[in-house]
Amino acid sequence: MDIGLLTAPFGKEITFKEIAQWAGKTGFKALEVMAGPGAHLTAEDVLPDDGKKVNKILKDAGVRVSSLAFYDCFNVGNGPVEYSKNMKDLIAMAQVLNADAVCTMLGFPEPKKSKIQTIREDAPAVFNPLSKEAEKRGVKIAFENWYATNLQHLDCFKAVCDVFPQSNIGFNFDPSHLAWQEIDYLDAVMEFKDRIFHTHAKDVAVFKTKQSRVGVLADGWWKYVIPGYGVISWGEYIRTLRVCGYNGVLSIEHEDRAFDAKEGFEKGFRFLSNLI
Repeated sequence: MDIGLLTAPFGKEITFKEIAQWAGKTGFKALEVMAGPGAHLTAEDVLPDDGKKVNKILKDAGVRVSSLAFYDCFNVGNGPVEYSKNMKDLIAMAQVLNADAVCTMLGFPEPKKSKIQTIREDAPAVFNPLSKEAEKRGVKIAFENWYATNLQHLDCFKAVCDVFPQSNIGFNFDPSHLAWQEIDYLDAVMEFKDRIFHTHAKDVAVFKTKQSRVGVLADGWWKYVIPGYGVISWGEYIRTLRVCGYNGVLSIEHEDRAFDAKEGFEKGFRFLSNLI
């Protein structure tokens, strides 16, 4: 199991090459690269030479691309033509960069529909064609379970598996989105083990005193933090992943305001290194 990072916190302040070099020197083995228009890697960076330039950067830095990340959100039922176009580019990019997956979102619920209704009735028109494109290129599509999207809880996970039986559609599993909802993320790993293609390493701090005052529907009683600074039991989580056959990347998603990009990634790397 490798430790990786999601490049988003670096913004456009440093180049992809600089990120790769720093990550390799720090000890990271994998990059979850923000990709698409205006991101760290674009189709123009990768496709004209079939990834040769970018693959050389990766080789020289001693890192690989675990996935390409495209987290634009949309209403599933309104025909997201631009989203689908960008996803097709990322699937082609993933193929030439030897990345296993493209990580993305499942979109927002349609007006007057539940999240599960939207998954069942609207998502297939968007993702069945993308699944076929990805299958041709040997690439998987992994939905992050961000609670605000259609993939909020485990019945939503089950709906995805029912609607998309194809083996190349699954999850970029993030335990932090489940933990603060008091959903058992360890049971979830065991239930959906065959569909976990990638996983985020992000923790969540929960402030029970604040929660008891404002209730679960209010804001401010939880926040995302670097692994080791919250309530996730990382030893149990990593052990459960291993028992379930997962040997991929733990990709640190850094949304902790207490640390800048490099410091937060370094702290997360040191903590997880003792457990893998």
